[in-house]
Amino acid sequence: MKVVVIHGPNLNMLGIREQNIYGPIKLEEINKQMKTVAEQNKIDIEFFQSNLEGEIIDKIQECLGEADGIIINPAAYTHTSIAIRDAIAAIQLPVIEVHISNIHRREDFRAKSLTAPVCSGQISGFGPFGYHLAMMAILQIFTEIQAIKNQQNAKVKQN
Repeated sequence: MKVVVIHGPNLNMLGIREQNIYGPIKLEEINKQMKTVAEQNKIDIEFFQSNLEGEIIDKIQECLGEADGIIINPAAYTHTSIAIRDAIAAIQLPVIEVHISNIHRREDFRAKSLTAPVCSGQISGFGPFGYHLAMMAILQIFTEIQAIKNQQNAKVKQN
């Protein structure tokens, strides 16, 4: 199984920007922690960060046939990008949206996620730990998908 983690704009500035909102942890540390969890669960993991909407869309599309699921923090594009929303909907893979801050407790324009309705779920407001929760969520989804496949295979063998 493979998970691609996509970090959106300005997340490369974690640990520097608005520490009162995002905390002192750097993106590299978040990725390191996620890699440890992935290795413990025998999951391949790939990380990607871009400040450019088109590059994020390209990466989402590249996941089709190459990955089993995505964890994405679209950052500011959460609230503005119909194109990222459409890319997520098109690939039909499990996608978990994650946000470090609680987007529902911030400015009004941040409370609306255009991407969440096409994701399997959204995790918001748990700081960097939200990425760990997203890993647990995607692993649970993988377990459920495998259980369904096993049931279908058992039915085929019975017939």
